Amino acid sequence: MKRVAIFISGGGSNMVKLVESMTGDHPARPVLVLSNNAGAGGLAKAAEMGVPTAVVDHRPFKGDREAFQEALQAELVKAAPDILCLAGFMRVLTASFVQNWQGRMLNIHPSLLPKYRGLHTHARALEAGDAEHGCTVHEVTPELDEGPILGQAVVPVRAGDTPDDLAARVLVQEHRLYPAVLRRFAEGNRETLRLSAE
Repeated sequence: MKRVAIFISGGGSNMVKLVESMTGDHPARPVLVLSNNAGAGGLAKAAEMGVPTAVVDHRPFKGDREAFQEALQAELVKAAPDILCLAGFMRVLTASFVQNWQGRMLNIHPSLLPKYRGLHTHARALEAGDAEHGCTVHEVTPELDEGPILGQAVVPVRAGDTPDDLAARVLVQEHRLYPAVLRRFAEGNRETLRLSAE
């Protein structure tokens, strides 16, 4: 049984879907939900679901990312996860941290990578006039949003869409895609999964 830690910064909707999926014959179980924000709504949700939680506030470490990451690593050592899932974790991790977890760390990104790495993906897709948009689960590597793609879900862009409209439809697909990819990853399957909007 693989042990999974999940990093969040906010409400944790993707974390909830991941935790809910890890039951029955699933090859993994959640062992930790960690946030850099003590006020993150996802912490209470995780606790309600019986998952241990931890907080490593990034603010006291201002200007010292390595020390912040050492504190993150200390929590991970205690929980001993096999897989680390970033689910709305709004801190960029340095190469040294990522290399410790390379091949074992997943992230979900709200675009069809390699398009629109970084922020404001929905607005950028609309500005470009894209007919399709979506989300990607990928392995984390030291380069931002660059790692091997493990899954993508596609949504059509509709006339009159705002970034918020598009974000809401993409989030529905994130909630389908991330649990499906995590299960396959925990089973040792690294083939790319492709989903279309239902």
